[in-house]
Amino acid sequence: MTELLAEQLKVQIYKDRTTLGRAAAVMAAARIRELLQEQEIVNIIFAAAASQNEFLEALVQQDVNWQRIQAFHMDEYTTLPENDSRLFGVFLKERIFGKVPFGQVYYINGQAADRAAECERYAQLLRKYPVDITCMGIGENSHLAFNDPHVADFNDARLVKIVDLDEACKQQQVNEGCFENTAQVPVDAFTLTIPALLKARYIFCMVPGAAKAAAVQHTLQDEITEQHPSTILRTHPNAVLFLDRESAQRIAPEDD
Repeated sequence: MTELLAEQLKVQIYKDRTTLGRAAAVMAAARIRELLQEQEIVNIIFAAAASQNEFLEALVQQDVNWQRIQAFHMDEYTTLPENDSRLFGVFLKERIFGKVPFGQVYYINGQAADRAAECERYAQLLRKYPVDITCMGIGENSHLAFNDPHVADFNDARLVKIVDLDEACKQQQVNEGCFENTAQVPVDAFTLTIPALLKARYIFCMVPGAAKAAAVQHTLQDEITEQHPSTILRTHPNAVLFLDRESAQRIAPEDD
């Protein structure tokens, strides 16, 4: 494992995505146990993406008192029917929410008729239960959750909002096998804003795979601006970015 530092962002590079996922899960579980010694409930935001598969698979095997954990997810499609397999809530239910006995799981309702009211409902939950940990990834266009560059706002006053998805984001959903073509991808979605994600005391960011190499390079080397939303991670005092050799190839090509 190779370690780097980009301003405040700690970077760890592992040989492959399985090793990455296991290491991140062990570290996250240790932090959860530590927090549970200090407080009764721990609030965690989870991401739904292929990049999280190995992490989630390893995390459910960790020794954690899940009944004292409240879970949230960071984004959700609109317009897809209830229980559609492509919904992020369904993804997370299959991989973690339905596998361990959480004290409470709070889902974003992608089918809500009143989208503004749903944004406020979820924002109120985040205010009531301040986030301790965000477990996330980075998109191919450097987005965090569905905060694509054209809608990202580092100073957003909102915690949850509706955004339209850019073409690079839609193409990533196709590349990952979620949709057959970009025309099938919903035009917009609910997303937690960047300030909502970064309010967490701790951030674990899992980003494996060659498709993320350019985004990783932008994250660590470009100016901190909304043009590459993930660059904001370099300002968080307790964030760790987990990479594998493929995703780190542009920043550490010599890594063995």
